[in-house]
Amino acid sequence: MKEKCYFHENEVILNFTSGTLTSSAQLLDSPLFNIFLNQYLDYLENHRRDLREFLYQKDNDREQVLTKLKGTLRLLLLIHTETADIPYLELPDIMEEVISEGYRYWTSLDRYSILYLQNADSYATNAFMNLDHEINELARNFYRTVEAKITGRRDNVYKQLDAGTNASLLMQKYEWNCPSAYEKLKDIAFVHTIMVRTPLIIHTKSNKRSNVFKEHDHNPIEDFNGDSEDWFCFPCLIGKLLVYAYFHKDYLSSCVGTTGLFQLARSEDCLGRKPDAILLFGNHDGTKDTVFYYDEENDIYIGKTSASEEIDYFGYTKKSLLTLHNLVAMKRGWLPIHGAMVNIYLKDGTKKGLMFMGDSGAGKSETLEALSTLASDMIDHQETVFDDMGTLHLDANGKIRGQGTEIGAFVRLDDLDKGTAYKDMDRSIFFNPEKSNARVVIPAAPHSVVTTEHPVDIFLYANNYTDKRGMHFFKTREEAEPVFVEGKSFDNVDDALTVFRAGNRMAKGTTTEYGLVGSYFANPFGPMQRQEECQVLIDKMFDALFDQDIPVGEVYTCLGLPNKGNHGIDEGAAALLDFVKNGKKDI
Repeated sequence: MKEKCYFHENEVILNFTSGTLTSSAQLLDSPLFNIFLNQYLDYLENHRRDLREFLYQKDNDREQVLTKLKGTLRLLLLIHTETADIPYLELPDIMEEVISEGYRYWTSLDRYSILYLQNADSYATNAFMNLDHEINELARNFYRTVEAKITGRRDNVYKQLDAGTNASLLMQKYEWNCPSAYEKLKDIAFVHTIMVRTPLIIHTKSNKRSNVFKEHDHNPIEDFNGDSEDWFCFPCLIGKLLVYAYFHKDYLSSCVGTTGLFQLARSEDCLGRKPDAILLFGNHDGTKDTVFYYDEENDIYIGKTSASEEIDYFGYTKKSLLTLHNLVAMKRGWLPIHGAMVNIYLKDGTKKGLMFMGDSGAGKSETLEALSTLASDMIDHQETVFDDMGTLHLDANGKIRGQGTEIGAFVRLDDLDKGTAYKDMDRSIFFNPEKSNARVVIPAAPHSVVTTEHPVDIFLYANNYTDKRGMHFFKTREEAEPVFVEGKSFDNVDDALTVFRAGNRMAKGTTTEYGLVGSYFANPFGPMQRQEECQVLIDKMFDALFDQDIPVGEVYTCLGLPNKGNHGIDEGAAALLDFVKNGKKDI
């Protein structure tokens, strides 16, 4: 990034590569402070016109106000207020409110700092951490000093807010195996190290995802004409795949949020290596594309999410990356599963690998929460393998195995039991917590667990629309697709494959869908776009599931029914607990 500071909407990026701020006087004279004051005056015009009118007394224009305000702040830093006639201090109570409101406005912004280094060794990393700490202290002390000078007294209650940045990124250029077609990306710096001050609250323009991801008729790299200085690469490990996610600086919040969801790849993971997939997020091309393309010549899937107000929602970042992962996985013979998997360890030594499938709002997470509550005295611990997207594959011995993709879980606050979101609050990233469909990224599983090959003891479809209770096991794979497509209740289901293929659920409005909806294999993030390719894998994995006598069935969550089907979740969890303790029984 060329600029020393960059404001965009409610986001500000500080570039400390060419030097940092070490004193209040430097801060006051910095381009950052000048830009901030202009932003603050704009803010007052829309939110605190009384304070604006106070600053604009005597019909001063903006430049005059800025000069006078900075002069006042400079005097407050240098002298005692009782020794001089200082502008704006004829009404100290109002001036104190101007300063307090400015501080509140600053801390309401999403604030990030970046530092570019040639060699990011351990010494440089420590220096970068210390630098961020110093900036935080400088901003906080600046505010406290000015406030104390105006009021003539020090506070006796101090709240240690993060007054500097919310996150800091150490950037470095990597020499990766860049095909000639992707030369435009070669000079973009990579995120080497990131420090996030948690709990982090990020405010995005949108809070729902509406677009589906479509196959493009040409390589999105042809649409990329951005300046390399305006982009950042977040190299992430999604499961075992290496994906380079390129973010425009306008969407740095999405880049920072990715930290909680996917493992940041180390330099040794990237140097000299070609990624499995590439994402261009926030491309300013005048479209609203959410697309992907398979570059056969270079064997790379590349996705593009065009810059728009709608895509300023972390769900687009997450699903763009997972779509690319799933496309690559299918090409390698692995079946993507939209759902969840946990390993349950009982105190008697019993262990069961539970895999669920179902689209957003089907009730996967809620069922597992209910199971934890119901069996709290029996369960020693649980191990999350994946919370949203994973895979089924055959290991070297032909056995069914499950793996995950994400180290975190991006979940609706409303879907969690009270207090769940706050158990790991010190490591969580919140998105628009004051709005509907508020989300949080919470830790889910270490990357080592995510990438382990886990045995699957049961495979269940989460049905939130049928007015039944408990679980049902399928006996055969014969045709029953029309029943599932229409969402009717039934007594005897013989075709597990068709149920899973239809992917029906009652949408709860977590995206822009409502009512009874379906998506191919409950997964609009790759399988829906590559149905023929996916169908081969479905047939292969379901054959293996039944051949290996792994129970396949439905758990009725009832979440899409009125009043959530009179505690359907609890009865589903009870049936699941019975399976964990006693194994499969005819239900």
